[in-house]
Amino acid sequence: MSHGLFVPLEYHTPGLDDFRYPGTFGVSWMDKPFWQAIIATVIVIGLWLWLSHSMKVVPGKRQVFAEYCYNFIRNSLVRDIIGTGYRRWLPYLVALFSFILVNNWFGELFVFMFPTFSHVGYVYGMALVSWVVYIAAGIQAKGPLKFFKNSILPPDVPVALWILIIPLEILSNFITRPVTLALRLFVNMFAGHLIILIFLVGGGYLLTYAGNPLYNVTGVVSIIFSVALFGLELFVGFLQAYVFTVLSAQYVSTSISAEH
Repeated sequence: MSHGLFVPLEYHTPGLDDFRYPGTFGVSWMDKPFWQAIIATVIVIGLWLWLSHSMKVVPGKRQVFAEYCYNFIRNSLVRDIIGTGYRRWLPYLVALFSFILVNNWFGELFVFMFPTFSHVGYVYGMALVSWVVYIAAGIQAKGPLKFFKNSILPPDVPVALWILIIPLEILSNFITRPVTLALRLFVNMFAGHLIILIFLVGGGYLLTYAGNPLYNVTGVVSIIFSVALFGLELFVGFLQAYVFTVLSAQYVSTSISAEH
C-alpha cells in the first residue's frame, strides 16, 4: 500500500530550519542573535561612556550608580579572585560581564524575546575569547615554554605518572575548560527561554480553546505564571553573567599564579 494514500504530498515534517531566524539580506549568519550582539555592543560602550562622563569629586546620582556597578565588578569579580595585577584584566572583565548581562536580558524584553546566548554559536565564541585571554595571560606572565609546561605537567609529579597526567591536564585545561564554560551559559539561557515559551504558547492556546472553560482558566494561570518566570529569568541572566565572569577571572588567576 502506498504511503502517499495516508500522507498528502504537500505534508512537511518540521525540522530545525523551520525554527531558525532568517538572515538579513539573504546572509544566513546575519540573523537575530547577530544583530542583538551588535546592539548589545553599542549599548555597553555607550552606557559606560555616558556613566563615566564628567566625573566629579562630589558625585551625582549617575556617578554614584556608575561607581557602584564598577566597584561591584572590581571587588567581587576581579580583585578578590586575581589579586595582585588585577587592574590589567579589569577592563576586559567589566566589558565581559556587561555584555553577557545585556544579551541575557534581551530574553525578557518584548522587543527581542530571545536571549542571544541561547544560540550556542555565540556562547562558544565568548568562551573562546576567555580561553584565549587565559592562555595569553599565562604566556605574558611566565613565557610560553614555562606556561605550557606547567599547564600539562604539575610540579613534583613522578615520572611514572606522566603518561597518565599529561593527557588529563591537556584535556582539562585546553579542551574541557572552554567547553564547560560555554555549555553552562548556553543550557541555562536556552532552558529558561524554552520554559517561558512553553507557558506562553500553551497558555495562549488554552485561553482561546472553545468548548471547555477549565482549559480557559488553565490558560490564564499559565500566562500569569509565565509573567512570574520573567522575573526569575532576570535573576538567572544576572547570575549566569556573574558566574561566567567569575570563572573567566579564575582562569586568569590560575594562569598567572606562581604555583600553576
